[in-house]
Amino acid sequence: MIKVTLKDNVVKEFEPGTSVAEVAKSLGAGLYKAATCGRVDGKVVDLRTPLQQDCHLEILTFDDKDGKKPFWHSASHVLAQAVRHLFPQAKLSIGPAIDGGFYYDFDVATPFSADDLEKIEAEMKKIVKQDEPIEQFLLAADDARALEKDEPYKLELLEEHAGKGEKLSFFRQGDFTDLCAGPHLMSTGAIRAIKLTSATGAYWRGDASKAMLCRVYGTAFPKASQLEAHLNMLEEAKRRDHRKLGKELQLFALLEEGPGFPFFLPKGMILKNTLIDYWREIHQQAGYQEISTPIILSRALWERSGHWDHYKDNMYTTVIDDEDFCVKPMNCPGGMLVYKTQPHSYRELPLRVGELGLVHRHELSGALHGLMRVRCFTQDDAHIFMTQEQIKDEIKGVVRLIDQVYSLFGFEYHIELSTMPEDHIGELADWETATDALREAIEEMGRDYEINEGDGAFYGPKLDFHLVDAIGRTWQCGTIQLDMQMPERFELEYTGADGQKHRPVMIHRVVFGSIERFIAILTEHFAGAFPTWLAPVQVEVIPISESHHAYAGQVVEALKAAGVRAEADLRAEKMNYKIREAQLQKIPYMLVVGDKEAEAGTVAVRARKEENAGVKPLADFITAIRAEIDSRAR
Repeated sequence: MIKVTLKDNVVKEFEPGTSVAEVAKSLGAGLYKAATCGRVDGKVVDLRTPLQQDCHLEILTFDDKDGKKPFWHSASHVLAQAVRHLFPQAKLSIGPAIDGGFYYDFDVATPFSADDLEKIEAEMKKIVKQDEPIEQFLLAADDARALEKDEPYKLELLEEHAGKGEKLSFFRQGDFTDLCAGPHLMSTGAIRAIKLTSATGAYWRGDASKAMLCRVYGTAFPKASQLEAHLNMLEEAKRRDHRKLGKELQLFALLEEGPGFPFFLPKGMILKNTLIDYWREIHQQAGYQEISTPIILSRALWERSGHWDHYKDNMYTTVIDDEDFCVKPMNCPGGMLVYKTQPHSYRELPLRVGELGLVHRHELSGALHGLMRVRCFTQDDAHIFMTQEQIKDEIKGVVRLIDQVYSLFGFEYHIELSTMPEDHIGELADWETATDALREAIEEMGRDYEINEGDGAFYGPKLDFHLVDAIGRTWQCGTIQLDMQMPERFELEYTGADGQKHRPVMIHRVVFGSIERFIAILTEHFAGAFPTWLAPVQVEVIPISESHHAYAGQVVEALKAAGVRAEADLRAEKMNYKIREAQLQKIPYMLVVGDKEAEAGTVAVRARKEENAGVKPLADFITAIRAEIDSRAR
């Protein structure tokens, strides 16, 4: 018998070879029905996985983050099966689960229309109603090739694994079979609520030199009410789309001449610089010094840092004087060189050094998305050099700084501890020490966290901060990476109290992550209605008629003198039209001025959040808005 430790440390005994699904069934019919996969000793596995030795087992359902993936992945197979029924000539490629649902890429003569999607969705519902069992089987490479002989994309994938000598995994449901590692549900019947949302073009493997496929997106849920709530969220997300709002609010432009390289317009630069000013303020208060390092550095540096071996495919390169150079994808190696420009003593540590560095990373064209996924961005990097004894206190200091920033914008967040990936550098003992330090620091602060196995940086484990926006979406922004490898590679030193040379430990950390991406998140979070302190235009002065232009100008000058970003709308348009335009631009305050206001030195205030805030002396309004800006109120 084997001992299986379950939820709340309950231990039960089972015969070796008992599957995760069988354990779930033994615990109750309800759990078995809701189960989507298992987590054995921290690793997500298929429900069909046999347990051969003592282990910790969690039964995951759709309510768990990892439990959603098998559900949506199974739905993608139902999609492919439905397409095969209706369009037998379609060639299959891949169909993964993604955030919020799934997609499947098809090679078809004519891209699917909206009418096609309705027919495919109806066919999917028929397959679900039949409640087809989903079965896994394994084939040797030659047998797998024979099965997939008419599927060129599957054959390409198959060949990548065939050389390893392992049997290849397939999943079958009714008359449909797909090359797939899983995990999957036990049957199609659990996928009760389905919606196909769109069809678009997508290059095979995101490579513009390869075939253009038809990608069908969809989502699915165990209950119709969950699907309805999700679709409502998607509609709200469309309204908040930063690409749409960025154009309407004249923040930035995405142009053909620079795919993945955003152009910031004057109003967008005000927003960006206001965020940067805030960043500088809180970092000065927290004891950081600011530096700037070059955008282009020699290949030898990137070989030394390990990026050439582990990150080369994402880097842009050039040749200068017959020597290879790289456009920096990260600021870290430049920060190392700055540290080495002078000797250091233990008395200087911790040394906190920040940089707003412009970095470039090669992203496939199919992956580019507004400001969310770009090829160049400003990273609000900082590196902390410290002694072993200072590690936990410095980690806690960064956590508090990140919490301060996210709380200012009204974001809730959760923390993940990401551990050593397969592709890593350094000794296992160093990784264990670093991982333990991150874990202990966050636990001593009383913070909850989740383990994200194998997702650390190649040089160290990290804490990732996932913030939740106004409509419940999650974004990974802040990170704290603990690094014992780079200081070794760059031979960083400090003189200790004993007079001997020692190796510092290093933290890499960002708060915004990418300032461009953070602007996209803020735009969608606030639906473009930024808090007054962030708004590119904080006050719009609207004269009732041309005779009031002079007073409107005086009001604008008084506001500007008080440090308020203000402008007057002097166009030959009706007042109500100007008010509506200012509302569409989501300007926090509109000040209407006419004869009465000019005579009394007052302004009629219309706030974005309330239609009419009354008439106030100009001086009182300035005092109130300055207080709102200075407090950075939401």
